[in-house]
Amino acid sequence: MKNDKNSNQYRVNEQIRAKEVRVVGDEGSTVMTLRQALDMAHQQGVDLVEISPNAQPPVCRIIDYSKFLYQQKKRQKEMKQKQVKVEVKEIRFGPQTDEHDYQFKLKHAQEFLSEGNKVRAYVFFRGRSILFKEQGEVLLLRFANDLEEYGKVEQMPKLEGKKMFLYMAPKKAGVAKQSQQKRDKLAAEAAQKEVEKVEDEERAINNGLLANAKGGADILKKLGLEDEI
Repeated sequence: MKNDKNSNQYRVNEQIRAKEVRVVGDEGSTVMTLRQALDMAHQQGVDLVEISPNAQPPVCRIIDYSKFLYQQKKRQKEMKQKQVKVEVKEIRFGPQTDEHDYQFKLKHAQEFLSEGNKVRAYVFFRGRSILFKEQGEVLLLRFANDLEEYGKVEQMPKLEGKKMFLYMAPKKAGVAKQSQQKRDKLAAEAAQKEVEKVEDEERAINNGLLANAKGGADILKKLGLEDEI
């Protein structure tokens, strides 16, 4: 059995202290004495590895320990790769940002949060513009309010030196839910409009036929031919 830096993470073979263990495998699990489990592992030329020491009785596997450690490392690597890497995107404002610039940066923040990233927005006060710190706070609060569908506030506006920061985290579930509700609503409205359109067309056709029938009856009446039909 090869040495490994994680070799002390699990008890193996004679390191296991319980009198009884639950041995798990592809065919299920069996409770047996530690000696029986060790004999089975020895007969198969592999190891008895304690994988859940706090269970009653402790859970073990009969497997080559080096192979077991390799499987654990591979599983951890796969889990790490599946984890979404969250980045922090910065949005910078001035204390007197105009509306066009504000909307431009708001759109970018919406995209960042929708992609699962965090947003750190800040107002930079240059020189005497620090006198407008209240104006900067109002701007950041408006920013947070305009993004409430996309994210949640992690830190309210806070002045640090010449910068006032606002931190927001994504709220994907809420956005997805609301977007789905919006799509359902739009679909229902479109279906209703289609029904109304068809009803309007049928109504127009019926009104036209009725008008034609009435007009024809009037003409026949004037010609004295109504009774002949």
